[in-house]
Amino acid sequence: MKSFRDYSPVAKQSITFIDSEYYPDYVELAKILYSDVLVRFYDLVHESTDSSDLLINITKEDKNLRIQLLRIFRKYVSPDTSVEMLKVKRNIPSIISEFSTRFRDLKEVKRKLYPRDEPDPAIMALLYEYKDRGQKGYELTETFFTWFEANFGENYEIKGPRKAGKDLILSNELDDFPYNAPADFIIYRKEDDQPLVVGFARYDSDRGGAQEDDRISGNRDKVTMILEYQQQYDIPLKTLFINDGPGLLLGSMWRDYSAVEEYGSGSVMVCTLKMLEERLTTEWLES
Repeated sequence: MKSFRDYSPVAKQSITFIDSEYYPDYVELAKILYSDVLVRFYDLVHESTDSSDLLINITKEDKNLRIQLLRIFRKYVSPDTSVEMLKVKRNIPSIISEFSTRFRDLKEVKRKLYPRDEPDPAIMALLYEYKDRGQKGYELTETFFTWFEANFGENYEIKGPRKAGKDLILSNELDDFPYNAPADFIIYRKEDDQPLVVGFARYDSDRGGAQEDDRISGNRDKVTMILEYQQQYDIPLKTLFINDGPGLLLGSMWRDYSAVEEYGSGSVMVCTLKMLEERLTTEWLES
């Protein structure tokens, strides 16, 4: 069987592109979807006494609206604070204590705002792009699940969120697994409910630098955990990485994923969607 590294000369032909919309084609739709969010942000700006008060007032809104408002707050007022940090309500007092000295003054925010009846098209476009964040990964997982069930569904079961949903926690899914590590799917043999493969799926539109290093290091750690468990309990448990997208062509990603596969000594496979027919076989599942 060809290895992931063997595909290097034809890497560009071995990846899958999941289409994105072109800018500015979606700006008019973004205006329809998010103009009310912008108007609410403007209202809160004018109702608040200062930038810290604005943040407090935003946290009083309903969850879905609050997340959108926090994204705008970050752009206009506090680029130092991530939305992940801001969306936990109990953290707001400490965030204000630690970061408010770097908040843009509310008077300056008011001067920078577009007129209320002409919402900022760039911000609305950003909110629209956030809407689809992670969507390509969901499409990748769904496509793989559909392919696997069509080809192996008679004898094997794949468990996990087909699109959006909570990760599987391996300590909950595998007997005596010692780590609370997340996974995207697990493949079982139907005959005896034996777990055969722990899987991870990722679509990389872009990748590089420190993120690239962290990703590869994290994948190697996952393989190490699963190999240790496999050896301790003498079970045929393998690791499958379904990775795809143009990010695989950047930097050293292809070489690094090849090294992760080789580190597994046959118990690890890295696959794009286009490689599945050739590489993911019953022989490998049962090896």
